[in-house]
Amino acid sequence: MTPKPKYDVALIGGGIMSATLATMLHEFDPNLEIVIFERLGEVAKESSSAWNNAGTGHSAFCELNYTPEKDGKIDIKKAEYIAEQFEVSKQFWSYLINKNIIHSPKEFINSCPHMSFVFGEKDVEFLKKRHQALQQSPLFQGMEYSDDHGKLNEWIPLMMQKRMATDKLAATKMDMGTDVDFGMLATKLIQHLDSTESVEVFTYHEVKDINADGHGGWEMKVNDRKNLHKQTIHADFVFIGAGGYALPLLESSGIEESRGYGGFPVSGQWLVTTNPELVEKHHAKVYTQATVGAPPMSVPHLDLRIIDGKKALLFGPFAGFSTKFLKEGSYLDLPESINFKNIRSLFGAWWHNMPLTRYLIQQVTMSKSQRMSHLRDFVTDAKEDDWELKHAGQRVQIIKRDRFEGGRLEFGTEVVVNKDGNIASLLGASPGASTSAFAMIMVLEKCFGDKLKTEWHEKLLEMIPSYGKKLAEHPELINTIRTYSKEKLELQY
Repeated sequence: MTPKPKYDVALIGGGIMSATLATMLHEFDPNLEIVIFERLGEVAKESSSAWNNAGTGHSAFCELNYTPEKDGKIDIKKAEYIAEQFEVSKQFWSYLINKNIIHSPKEFINSCPHMSFVFGEKDVEFLKKRHQALQQSPLFQGMEYSDDHGKLNEWIPLMMQKRMATDKLAATKMDMGTDVDFGMLATKLIQHLDSTESVEVFTYHEVKDINADGHGGWEMKVNDRKNLHKQTIHADFVFIGAGGYALPLLESSGIEESRGYGGFPVSGQWLVTTNPELVEKHHAKVYTQATVGAPPMSVPHLDLRIIDGKKALLFGPFAGFSTKFLKEGSYLDLPESINFKNIRSLFGAWWHNMPLTRYLIQQVTMSKSQRMSHLRDFVTDAKEDDWELKHAGQRVQIIKRDRFEGGRLEFGTEVVVNKDGNIASLLGASPGASTSAFAMIMVLEKCFGDKLKTEWHEKLLEMIPSYGKKLAEHPELINTIRTYSKEKLELQY
């Protein structure tokens, strides 16, 4: 089967973002003709793959960088914002389970406590203040705090082995945290879509160029990598969810909104163990403070992962550098992305982020023994033979034009849409996949806003009952949707 020459909607990339948006659009209008192009032989094998991300359902329960301290006070606004975004994802997944669109939630989501763990008197005091501040929000009710070694040993026995009784330690614990296999979830969604009459999925198909077709839509140059065939495909609306390749594709469209963007690729590595004796002693995702000069995506954490029903522990991430924009990309990706429109942004971001450059150099040159030394801050008696080094996926951090610094490095996720609302792209990394439903609703608001307010509105509220409300201001609604999600997603906490 080959692609048709024309579709209503084309989505580039077979990851969790495209899968989510395509599923929403199909639910809103089953007659829309939708096509998904994936350059690899299977969907969800890049950034969405289970081994290419930590699988944390980011809710700001454990990520300390979402609660900065300002003038002695803990600012929880960003934490609430992130927590609300993940609640949107859980509502959407619950809807999909309820409608029998996907099945067996334990194959992609499992309960896993989220914890923050700190060392030293200064950070213990910070964590205590953070806990007190978060308790003022209904989104974080139920979070526990302890600096008692006995209680910590109950929570994280592996991490408490051989600790000195005089060590200043503290942790917070949120039992409703989750571990999510976004690759499995994306695969389930795309399999469902591919079984319908109006959606077509093509693997080994790479979009190389996007241009306005002169009739209010877009034409794409598509390469069939398996059969070595090239084709021009037209679509009224295009979404670029191609991970690191989103940036060059967005630039090829020529839209004004893409001007000045650059990309800085950062790879990752994990120390991994499947030793049952170790795995059974650690049932949590435990985050701590980032080291000085480290980007937010490199906050050290020791995570339980559940992939294909098997448990493993991951520690990291250790940052790396490659000029590839995707794990299965080309070493020419970075140099080929540089042009007159973004070179000032790129140079400005590099010049004003020298500490990050030094950090990456230090990380890239680390030996396994040096990495093990960092792990022993978490697991004091960790043995090298129990842990192996695995390479994770590539992330492309956004560089935006800045009139003062030339360019500014961004660590969030950003939706870029043209003024006509007929092409959209997702750029950036963290918190990424966890916010897929929220991010795709942003795309829908910007590109299909009129329909969302009218003919699609009732269905949207069925998908996302909290839509249009700030959850932090509605404690009863939080309890209602969390109870429903817990039941439908078969979570246990």
